[in-house]
Order: sequence, then C-alpha cells, then structure tokens
Amino acid sequence: MKFPGRRRHKHYFPVEDKDPLINQLGNDSGLKHSYICGIDQIVVDIEAKVDQAFLDEFGLQRGMSQVIESDITNALYERLKRDNMIDYEFAGGTIGNTMHNYSVLADDRSVLLGVMSENIKVGSYAYKFLCNTSSRVDLNHLQPVDGPIGRCFTLIDDSGERTFAISAGLMNHLRPESISQSLIENASALVISAYLMRTTADETMTQATLQAVHYANQAGVPVVLTLGTKFLIEQDPQWWAEFVEKHVDILAMNEEEGEAITGFNDPLLAADKALDWVDLVICTAGPRGLFMAGYVDDRFKRETEYPLLPGAIAEFNRYEFSRGMRKADCKNPIRAYSHTAPYMGGPDTIKNTNGAGDCALAAVLHDLSANEYHKLNVPNSAKHEQQAITYSSLAQISKYANRASYEVLVQHSPRLSRGLPEREDSLEQSYWDK
Repeated sequence: MKFPGRRRHKHYFPVEDKDPLINQLGNDSGLKHSYICGIDQIVVDIEAKVDQAFLDEFGLQRGMSQVIESDITNALYERLKRDNMIDYEFAGGTIGNTMHNYSVLADDRSVLLGVMSENIKVGSYAYKFLCNTSSRVDLNHLQPVDGPIGRCFTLIDDSGERTFAISAGLMNHLRPESISQSLIENASALVISAYLMRTTADETMTQATLQAVHYANQAGVPVVLTLGTKFLIEQDPQWWAEFVEKHVDILAMNEEEGEAITGFNDPLLAADKALDWVDLVICTAGPRGLFMAGYVDDRFKRETEYPLLPGAIAEFNRYEFSRGMRKADCKNPIRAYSHTAPYMGGPDTIKNTNGAGDCALAAVLHDLSANEYHKLNVPNSAKHEQQAITYSSLAQISKYANRASYEVLVQHSPRLSRGLPEREDSLEQSYWDK
C-alpha cells in the first residue's frame, strides 16, 4: 500500500523490517492488507470523432448515453472501421476504470465483479479488456458467460460534446449468486455506479448489485455510488435520492449530476444537500475544480490555514483540515467543506475528459483504504482515537484527487499507465505541505 498524496517524512508508516525488540511484541506474518471491491458492466471503450450527420444516420441523440441493439452496433462498428474513424480502443467501464486507477495509485489489490466471456480469443474485446487492466486488479471473481462483453462507443463531435452508444452484450447478466458475501463484508468499500440500475427484464445485474449493497449495509462497509450521467438521474431523481439516503455512504458526482439529484446548480450547495443523505460527497466541477463535503465531530474539527473562501455557504472551507467521519459516529456533527482549483490551472490541452472523474474517485478510495490499512496494522495508534473514515483531511484528499485526474486529462486513455511521480519539478512542495 502506497500512502496517498505526499508526506513530509520518508517513513510515516511502520515497515516490515522492524527493530528486533519490537518484533518480539507481536510476531505476525507481515502486514495485513485491505482492498476495495467494485461492480461494473465489463466493457471496452471505442473512441471516434464524428459529426451530427453520423449521429443522425444511426439514430443517436447528441450528448446522451444510450443503449443500442446488436444490429446497430455491428453496423456502427463496421462504418467506423471502414472509414478509419476509430482513434482509440481501451478497456473501460466507470467502475473498471476506478478499480484500475485505484490499484495503480495504491499499488495494492482491488476486486472487480462482473461478467467475462468464457472463451477469449486473441484480439477480441474481452482480450483487450484483460490486457489493459492492472495486474493488481483481482479478476478471479468475474462470472463467466457464453457470449460477448459490452462495447461503449464514445463519439466526439467538433465542439467536444461526447455521445455514448452502448452495446450491452452480456455485461448485465451478473447473477446475485455470483456475489460472495464474505468478499463484500471484508472490503474497505463497495463501489457501484448508477448505470448498474439500467437493465431490462431478463438482465440480472441490478439484482446482483442490490444483493452486494445489502451485504455491505449489513456489515457496515461503506457503499460508494458514482452517478455516471445526469440523463439517467433526471428520469427519476426522487427514486435516486431515496436510494442514496437508504443505502449509500459516499456519493461521487459532477455538477450536472449534482443538479439532477439535488436541484441545485451550484456544486457547493449540491454537495451540502447530498450531506442530508450520505457521510461524504465528492463533486467535480470541470474548470471550477473539485468540491468535497463531509462530517466531523466538533471535538475533532480542525480549522484551515488557508484564506476563508466566499461562496454560496460563507467561509465554507473553515474546517477543511478535518478528517471525514460518519455522521452516526459524531456526538456533535459539524459539516466541513473543501475546494481545490484544477491542478496547475488545468492542462493546456485537454486530450480526454472521459475517466477524469473516475480517477478522482480512485484517489479518494485510496485514502479511505489507507485509513483501513493503517487501522488493521496499528490499531492502537492515536490517529484512530478519532473514528474517521479518511486517512487525510478533506483539503489533502481534494488536492490528491485533482492531481490524479489531471493525469487522465492530458492523455487519451481513461486509465493510468503508472502512478504519480515521486518528484515533480513542475510543482512546488508547498502544494502538498499546506
């Protein structure tokens, strides 16, 4: 487990080569490890530049995420191949991207649940998915199916607007009995997306997801929901608000999804409203940066050393140096907020926005898992006198998430190929020290 963000000291966690006297106190077989578990529709992303006429030809609505039939899928793919319009093909999926990026950042295990083609041929979509997924992502719990996994076409027009066309294949056929109860109960978090609730009558992904959520809720494992797309939430925002309040602990969204579920177009107010339902909120807001909101007990609150910021909530970042807690664990809960502008003002040229939010969430999950890892191995640490769910402060996590998402914005792939650099000549150390 690499620890998130940057730390001032070289050794901030006990290593396995301890002092011989200390070893006698507890002769364990190495450190205990935590992991993150996620459920996803296993898909391959296919990216291409198109125009409005192309979208009209295949009956696609600009800017929306829509499911297409297999005959349209085959015709669409053949047209893209024939005209050499395909720019990139990557392993994809909202949670698949998040699990991969988490394992790259943390250099540790994550578990991905979903389906995988039982018979895999070299060059097939399933083969491409496996080849482009970190070896740290545990794929041993995937359910085999006799058929193809999904394909997601990301069609980008001249204005940069992205239209998603999804061919489901058998990606929604994960069965409830394929969900291991012990696997969920021992995870640091269960990560799901709103897309998992968009299934037809003969598909079992929604039931499998609800089964996993039930196991997590019973065991007190944090359930993390990423909203995915505003169009899905807009169909029934009341249902989503009730689902989040009943089952979800941590909510990840962008400003459009936040408005769809809360009714507030200001990301800070949307995050504040979401705190009525959950314990921690991550809201990405494009060029405005990233907002976080959470709870802290009054006796553990820590005031910021940064200037207090104006906004829809006056001086909202006052307690951003606090570590996030579950509201239920607070005797006197206080709401804490943080905001971080885009890393280095954002990239000069954005090559891809697909997956930036997933990478930001991966960084947040890394911090949550690091807290569990430290708790497992140093349970008597003074750090755990506070029943926090995060290892770092909201301000530090926000910076880390911004830094990680920057790496996706400057490349074409939604997945990281390496962790963050140990030394960054372009970045003043004060960015992390504050």
